[in-house]
Amino acid sequence: MWRASVLTIFPDMFPGPLGQSLAGKALTSGVWSLDTIDIRTHATDKHRTVDDAPAGGGPGMVMKADVLARALDAVPHDTRPRLLMSPRGTPLTQARVAKLAHDLGAVIVCARFEGVDERLIKVRHLEEVSLGDFVLSGGEIAALALLDACVRLLPGVMGREASAAEESFADGLLEYPQFTRPPVFEGEPIPDILTSGDHGKVKAWRRAEAERLTAQRRPDLWAAYLAGKKPEKGPKSTG
Repeated sequence: MWRASVLTIFPDMFPGPLGQSLAGKALTSGVWSLDTIDIRTHATDKHRTVDDAPAGGGPGMVMKADVLARALDAVPHDTRPRLLMSPRGTPLTQARVAKLAHDLGAVIVCARFEGVDERLIKVRHLEEVSLGDFVLSGGEIAALALLDACVRLLPGVMGREASAAEESFADGLLEYPQFTRPPVFEGEPIPDILTSGDHGKVKAWRRAEAERLTAQRRPDLWAAYLAGKKPEKGPKSTG
């Protein structure tokens, strides 16, 4: 079983959307488990204080190292990575998600306020992870996104295992355009090649479209793709 432990001051936010759809079914059936740890229960004062003013002055508050350490130490010690959702962390990629999904699970710390005392990050060996170059009110929404990305890759969660192999980032490219019935929608038809029955041509069209979209929308991914595997021809559309 893939095990997730989430440390937060808002435990009622979990499982949230993870209790619905495929992730919810997998949670109910025991494919994965979710434990939430209320950080405030590890405070020692009557107000259950988890934060204090930043050393050196400045706005906002900082989550206390001692309280968070007690909360982390309450989680059974194992080999699961300990992650801190943080805008200054390493950007989360599909490759990192796949690695996490093939591990035993993850311990996730949801920061609030101005962040976490740096000493806690150091002595408890937290890996800082970011969803992108933007700031949220706290790490809970980021944790939900990370968990959803991992859970959907667990064996048996998605209807077809092949789905994961053809979606965005699976091979360094964005996913090709998708179509379904009706054949024509508001004057826009499905590309003829997709209804031709020629699987070889369909595969080639999808690859070309994935390359075209990646080059157009994500030049960073396109450059990395070219560096790793130079295509015979540049991005193009054959549909």
